[in-house]
Amino acid sequence: MREFSEQELIRREKVNQLRDKGIDPFGKKIEITSNSKDIKVKFDNLTTEDLEKCLEVFTVAGRIMTKRGKGKAGFMHIQDKYGQIQVYVKIDNVGENDYELFEKSDLGDIVGIEGSIMRTHMGELSIRATKFIHLVKALRPLPEKFHGLVDIEERYRRRYVDLIMNDEARKVAYARPKIIRFMQNYLDNLGYVEVETPVLGTILGGATARPFITHHNTLDIDMYLRIATELPLKRLLVGGMDAVYEIGRLFRNEGMDMSHNPEYTLLELYQAYVDYNSIMDLTENLIKYTAKEILGESMKVTFNDYEFDLSKPFSRMSMKQAVKEFVDIDWDSIKTIEDARAEAKKNGIKYEDRHQKGDILNLFFEEFCEGRLIEPTFITGHPVEISPLAKRMPDDNEYTERFELFISGKEFGNAFSELNDPIDQRERFEYQARLKLLGDEEANEVDDDFLNALEYGMPPTGGLGIGVDRLVMLLSGNTSIRDVILFPTMRPLN
Repeated sequence: MREFSEQELIRREKVNQLRDKGIDPFGKKIEITSNSKDIKVKFDNLTTEDLEKCLEVFTVAGRIMTKRGKGKAGFMHIQDKYGQIQVYVKIDNVGENDYELFEKSDLGDIVGIEGSIMRTHMGELSIRATKFIHLVKALRPLPEKFHGLVDIEERYRRRYVDLIMNDEARKVAYARPKIIRFMQNYLDNLGYVEVETPVLGTILGGATARPFITHHNTLDIDMYLRIATELPLKRLLVGGMDAVYEIGRLFRNEGMDMSHNPEYTLLELYQAYVDYNSIMDLTENLIKYTAKEILGESMKVTFNDYEFDLSKPFSRMSMKQAVKEFVDIDWDSIKTIEDARAEAKKNGIKYEDRHQKGDILNLFFEEFCEGRLIEPTFITGHPVEISPLAKRMPDDNEYTERFELFISGKEFGNAFSELNDPIDQRERFEYQARLKLLGDEEANEVDDDFLNALEYGMPPTGGLGIGVDRLVMLLSGNTSIRDVILFPTMRPLN
């Protein structure tokens, strides 16, 4: 059993005192009629004289964040979901019993206030309390006011305290669902249908990633937590749903850093009868629409110490062009795997025996180019070796109709002209399966049911995945994914 601090012991004794008065220390229903935001919007521009004439009575509720005063009057700030508002409590207005409750209240307690509006001598809009209603006794004290939770790890572990003390954390928490809603609205207005696909599956596919494995007791089989929603969504296009999307959790059993969390949120969409060029336009327009709704007309954000104007056109270049620009290697002159390996050795690129020429091009891009793509940039023309689900380019079958969107050196989106040739798809699945047998834990498996679906015919299709967490990071100016996920994965303390 843990030991209580002196403050915790005092607060627990106050619980008993409240019960002795017939007051439930942990609250009951209260009819709230207003909040800090609505009150400020309605009354902040009125003069002190105008406010004195206002007879409207409000009931608000919130957590006590500051408290001061002595004798027969005092002030406090209570905090609701929108922010803080000051409350003036005077014994003549609330009566002796309510004033005693106010005096014995602690920072962190949740209270209800009934009263009218006023402005103090210092000019601060405030509520003149006529009732003080105890709701919930906080048994733990809040962190010190001016520092909050200074340990960043502790902020993420105790998000509930972080949300109480940190205005920025609350803003992000409320902005994230708005960003998702704007993305949904944009796609819905284009005729897309939002769907749900299984989280558990028996086949690993749709992306190149290490999975989490679980076990189904009744069926006595191992199952994967999904690493992508791609293959189920494409089945829906075979079934005649021409434009679908899902915003859902994916699970990848990989490392954690400033931009990676083992479970994260992805928007994945597919549209029939278009290609990756159409999806590129959609991606740019979707991000600009969402940014404008969140940021307003300026659409300027600061991310990783760079300022971006998201209203400007996004740049476009091929992977080969990027390697030419940043490494000064003309990849078209690399004709064989031996040529590619020689260039890799010359430039300090480490490759594996299984890597083909296209894999090595991608290694060059990741090592020398990716981190230098600061302005929003679409990279196109990915090698077929790293794109098992994308259509080949008609004029060069070593490369695919694919793009990735990079901003500030980070990938924000990935899209293809989707492979709908079941014969080619089977060959690529079988190649991935061979890699898996050779020890590649990220390789796909052969999904026979998906191949069966393709044999019924899937329309020419464009597909896209956008990392929702990273988009929230961009639009909120946060450089750590843990700041935009309410409950990020953490290493256990024990």
